[in-house]
Amino acid sequence: MAITNSNEQVDDSKLDVTLRPQTFADYIGQEKTKKNLHILIQAAKKRNESIEHVLLYGPAGLGKTTLSHIIAKEMGVGIKITSGPAIERVGDLGSILTNLQDGDVLFIDEIHRLNKLIEEVLYPAMEDYKLDIIVGKGPSARTLQLDLPKFTLIGATTRLGSLSNPLRNRFGAIHRLEFYSPEEIKRIIQRSSKILGVSINEKGSELVASCSRQTPRIANRILKRVRDLAQIQNKDIICDKIAKETLDMLEVDHIGLEPADRIIMETMIQKFDGGPVGIQTIAAATSEEVQTIEDVYEPYLIQIGFLMRTPRGRVVTERGFRHLGYDPNNFTKKV
Repeated sequence: MAITNSNEQVDDSKLDVTLRPQTFADYIGQEKTKKNLHILIQAAKKRNESIEHVLLYGPAGLGKTTLSHIIAKEMGVGIKITSGPAIERVGDLGSILTNLQDGDVLFIDEIHRLNKLIEEVLYPAMEDYKLDIIVGKGPSARTLQLDLPKFTLIGATTRLGSLSNPLRNRFGAIHRLEFYSPEEIKRIIQRSSKILGVSINEKGSELVASCSRQTPRIANRILKRVRDLAQIQNKDIICDKIAKETLDMLEVDHIGLEPADRIIMETMIQKFDGGPVGIQTIAAATSEEVQTIEDVYEPYLIQIGFLMRTPRGRVVTERGFRHLGYDPNNFTKKV
């Protein structure tokens, strides 16, 4: 799995527990979202109520799970974590909901992947805190209604458009998480390095930040690899030289592009004249899955202005051409 893949990997779960901020004060970035959530929480606490259901959306690795933990901690309640694909049957959802306590937070990651039947059961649970269960089959079937504790649902998704309107409209607060600025990523790296017990100088943190795709999860993952090399070389401080050596080994360039990113753009340039070209065609030509291109590679390439989505397909921009060393006016040759 690529190091710049923003989806959670096996090592990330342990790393996130160690490096995850515990309060809004420790959480770097997403200032507007933090401010709005802080007001929401303080107002709910004054009324001695649970906060409204919250929907967090944006690319993977930006801190949606971390924010849900902070919300639960600020409210002083427990949190139960699951994901859309993990809830396969109505009984699974019923078991989770009935085991919550008053005020608890239920965090559902990838909520856009919930089964439609489970969505239908979730509607009354979110609105009226009631769980409708059908007992029996055929003519003898009857509906049993259970009272639920007043919980808060926090949903996270990378695809807001994939959520049905009825589900989306039941969230009282909807917030988009944005990509982080280089300065914010640098502060995250400096904070993480202290927690990991390593020292990193200004140039080293700037270099790691520049290739972290504006995503904290990737920044922390690269920092671990840089730390490993520094420890093997018996270096007390991570400098830009060690960081550069690590990135070269990982084949990640100074703005965070890895071989797969370059292959996608090179293929579009060499085989399809830079586009426009359909996503299915790109996937077939590069032997990548459509969802992987759309969720992992494309958001960042669009964010940095190397790729455009048009009604006719994807197009490599002039900046993308030049970064790969091609002349936009004569792209059969490299500059």
